[in-house]
Amino acid sequence: MLITVFTPTYNRGHLLPTLYESICRQTFKDFEWIVVDDGSTDSTQQVMEGFMEDEHPFPIRSIKTPNGGKHRAVNRGVKEAKGELFFIADSDDQLTDDALQVVAETYEGVRDNPIIGGVCGLDCQKDGTIIGSGLTQDYLDCSSLDIRFKYHVTGDLKEVFLTRVLKEIPMPEIEGERFSPEALTWNRIAAKYQLRFINRPIYIAEYQPDGLTSSIVRIRMQSPVASMLCYQEMTTYPIPPKEKIKAAINYWRFRLCAKKTSEKPKLRWYWNVFMPLGWLMHKRDK
Repeated sequence: MLITVFTPTYNRGHLLPTLYESICRQTFKDFEWIVVDDGSTDSTQQVMEGFMEDEHPFPIRSIKTPNGGKHRAVNRGVKEAKGELFFIADSDDQLTDDALQVVAETYEGVRDNPIIGGVCGLDCQKDGTIIGSGLTQDYLDCSSLDIRFKYHVTGDLKEVFLTRVLKEIPMPEIEGERFSPEALTWNRIAAKYQLRFINRPIYIAEYQPDGLTSSIVRIRMQSPVASMLCYQEMTTYPIPPKEKIKAAINYWRFRLCAKKTSEKPKLRWYWNVFMPLGWLMHKRDK
């Protein structure tokens, strides 16, 4: 079974060697590494050329695209992928040495189950400390919505989807916007597929001061239609009412950033009551 390790990157040439070294240490060898350079202007191309000149047992493909955002880079990577599973490894993070081995062995146990769309492990820090609560059992088959709102698992998780699932449900590309929330696509997948969640760390997460996480509100304000779409759809899912209310407030929060000419996703009429709270949050953001 071939796994595609995929890295979208933008001006992170100085960080790529650490990720590359963790990929080279994998105990599982049947994988490829695809890197989509999202219009970098730094040393990324030279760094990738150096990697490809090295001797390693796995193929590397480096693809340069115009800067369009991580979601477009992911869609391009999915299109190019030859692997059955698609493991997104950001340029500032690392894989645990046995990450792909754990993923492959876990998937073999659910490969014939048509409602399983992939597997999901835990994120951890460099010292091995789990980020978030972890699971209360060794594994659990459920949707990514249920893992949060029914089983109350907290912290970042590392989803590894079937490539065909990401081809079936790609990240939306909205003209004029350079960001699409991963949750928008992961929730859409959750409406149709479950994942096998495992109580094992497979990913070492680093948070950069200039990364998406650190500036997420500003980024959402600059891509309001995708943000609104994410929150509008959350009001339709079987999640707790308080979470739907939060989503409705955030919908109005970012709707106020959208251009008057934008085609806006619409909430059901009864969510209009939360528009004043969204307006207050919008004013605070500005």
